[in-house]
Amino acid sequence: MSQPKTLYLVDASIYVFRAYFSLPESITDPEGNPVNAVYGFSTFLHQLLTQTRGSHYAVAFDASLTSSFRNKIYPHYKANREPAPDELKLQFTHCQTMTRALGLATFSSKRYEADDLLGTVAKQLRQEGFKMVIVTGDKDLSQLLDAGDTFWDYSRQRKLTSKTAADHFGVKPSQMVDLLALMGDSIDNIPGVPGIGQKTAVTLLSRFRNLDNIYRNLDKIPQLPLRGSQRVANLLTEHKDSAYLSKRLATIVDTVPLRCSSHRLKKQPVNTRRVNNLCNKLGFGEGLRQRLLALT
Repeated sequence: MSQPKTLYLVDASIYVFRAYFSLPESITDPEGNPVNAVYGFSTFLHQLLTQTRGSHYAVAFDASLTSSFRNKIYPHYKANREPAPDELKLQFTHCQTMTRALGLATFSSKRYEADDLLGTVAKQLRQEGFKMVIVTGDKDLSQLLDAGDTFWDYSRQRKLTSKTAADHFGVKPSQMVDLLALMGDSIDNIPGVPGIGQKTAVTLLSRFRNLDNIYRNLDKIPQLPLRGSQRVANLLTEHKDSAYLSKRLATIVDTVPLRCSSHRLKKQPVNTRRVNNLCNKLGFGEGLRQRLLALT
């Protein structure tokens, strides 16, 4: 029996931000502009490609904090985040250019977030028999996990399966959206049900499985061995609209209007001319340049 084909889904923005905040701004191009994020992200891509030697990749970037369809549903979505500094916005463009130059399929959209792009790609490639390795540190993406998939928190070198993810996050991957609907998400400014934290949300989901079932059984919640169970039932009743809004915000869309195939996502040879041109423009030294070119 042949081994399942593997598609690496890379949540790029988290690694761009990590590089920007962890490397000094003294890493600059010949004109003095910071290129620390591009340098760090390029190093990450080199390490990932060297370690995996995969055949298929999809790398998705977030284009904006304020223009996704979720902002139209809920204007406060991610409104708590500071906008990216101007010196980082240009670096994001260079990061995408480098990703393409290394032969990797690259995705970005102002309407849809990286999670949605990866979710759509995953749905389409499953039809061709692929299993997914989701490269991210964002728990939200665990909702994409299916049997045989892997959630790879690359920075922490932690790999989770659909089974071990349930032990790690407290709920099954299929319940992650319901968990966020109940407890909210301060990072993305998703409100959830005020007053209900992770422990209570996990308890409710372990008993009732999903949000719909929780609301079908509100009358049973006061009898649960749960501290303040009557208060929990009252909070759920009072903030039902917020719970369902939060579920909608947290749900990854897998119907983005893009068409993918294994052919499009197949790793291409490194474009040596583009890599050399970008390294020259950014002032990268021979060490990183040669490591990137060696990926050919």
